[in-house]
Amino acid sequence: LLTLRQSLCVVLGANIGTTITAWLVSIFGFGAFKISTCALPFVGFGFFMSLVGRAPRVRNTGTILLGFGLLFIGINFLQDAFAPVQNSPEAQRMLIALSSHPLLAVLAGTLLTVLMQSSSASIMTIQVLALQGAFGTDWDVVLKLVIPLILGDNIGTTITAQLAAIRTSRNAKRTAMGHTILNVVGVAYFLPLVFTGWFGDFVAWLTPWELSQRTIMADMATANTLFKVVNAIVFLPAIGLLEALVTRIIPIRTFEAEEKPVVLDERLLDTPDIAFAQVDRELRRMAKIARKAARRAVAGLVTGDAVSLLAARSKEKQTDDFQYEITSYLSKLARRPLSRELSDRIPVLLHSANDLERIGDLAINIVELAERKLSQRILFSTQAMGEAVLVEETLMSMFALVLKAMKDNDKQAAEQALGLEAQLNDMQVELRKNHVRRMAENECTPESGLIFIDLVDNVEKMGDHLTNIAQSVMGGLQWSHR
Repeated sequence: LLTLRQSLCVVLGANIGTTITAWLVSIFGFGAFKISTCALPFVGFGFFMSLVGRAPRVRNTGTILLGFGLLFIGINFLQDAFAPVQNSPEAQRMLIALSSHPLLAVLAGTLLTVLMQSSSASIMTIQVLALQGAFGTDWDVVLKLVIPLILGDNIGTTITAQLAAIRTSRNAKRTAMGHTILNVVGVAYFLPLVFTGWFGDFVAWLTPWELSQRTIMADMATANTLFKVVNAIVFLPAIGLLEALVTRIIPIRTFEAEEKPVVLDERLLDTPDIAFAQVDRELRRMAKIARKAARRAVAGLVTGDAVSLLAARSKEKQTDDFQYEITSYLSKLARRPLSRELSDRIPVLLHSANDLERIGDLAINIVELAERKLSQRILFSTQAMGEAVLVEETLMSMFALVLKAMKDNDKQAAEQALGLEAQLNDMQVELRKNHVRRMAENECTPESGLIFIDLVDNVEKMGDHLTNIAQSVMGGLQWSHR
């Protein structure tokens, strides 16, 4: 839903937004507001509202209050748990020694956040430690000691995005990489200010209150917010350069470069003939993408090529987008005054879009078979490899004929496609027999036999969906040439 540049801008904003937790800890962790007096009422009222509220807004508000209440209870637990540290000279010396070396402190903050999987939680922990006197009671010194830990937290938090992007699209991986670069580079140019003590002095100067035990957590929240706001200001004008950098680190592959958005102009709905021409054109594009998904999936299974499997998944997602856009456009077109001939075309075009989307789904079935074949190190026999290639070639020939039929209203090509579908049906039966024989003669394993049979079955089902489109041409559906 977002371009890479848009997602990187959202990350900049999210970095600033996440500082709210440190401010909540500062407000409720010490001073006039006591956690023990507000946490349980928040939990109680929040739970009650989320349970009995009828309106979604009331239930959502209750969930928010419940979450804040649990957060405050967690802060209270932290304060109680770290109270002994205040009276432990050994613990204080260890923390002060660590914080006296900014690079080590940055590393410690990074590791703490990686372990907690939350920069908010780790910063909250450091705030409570500072409040309990773990870093001493010279508050000017304490502020300068904890700032490197806070900077390390901002590096560690990027691991969450990296983990979330492991099994997602390449653009999501680029966004996660951009998040890491944003924070790592930000920490790098802030470190000289930390080494000289200027950053801590500036934070103390910026805040209107006197630095003390009562305000140390607020000063830490200020340092965290200042780092992220400055980082956003620095990177926002250079967001294009950041986009180019992450694209260079995670390059755009051929199948990504081929992706183009669905083009269906709603301004043409009042000229139905041209609107239908748009749908015809996009359906043909969808058919070509479905063909690529099928070809890449089968090729990936036969050769074990992981890039082909990734490309097939990308193409299948495109078929989903095409189906949604074409279905939405046709539903709007159906509400316009249409001739009987044009009205009759709408359900046929909808069915064609659904057939092509199902071909994409079947390609994913084959991708999953290929992934299982790779993970279990299953091998096909030479004969099975040849038969798989033959099945794929027959399917591609059928695709070519169906595309020709769609483009030129060619009933002869549609009829030839139906003939190939009959061949696929015969091949399905024959190849099943061949593979059962090979298993009986120990020429292949049962595992490879099951994968091969599933491959043939999925390809045959693709042929069935192509048959539906060919029959729409045979039945007289006039595909536009525009």
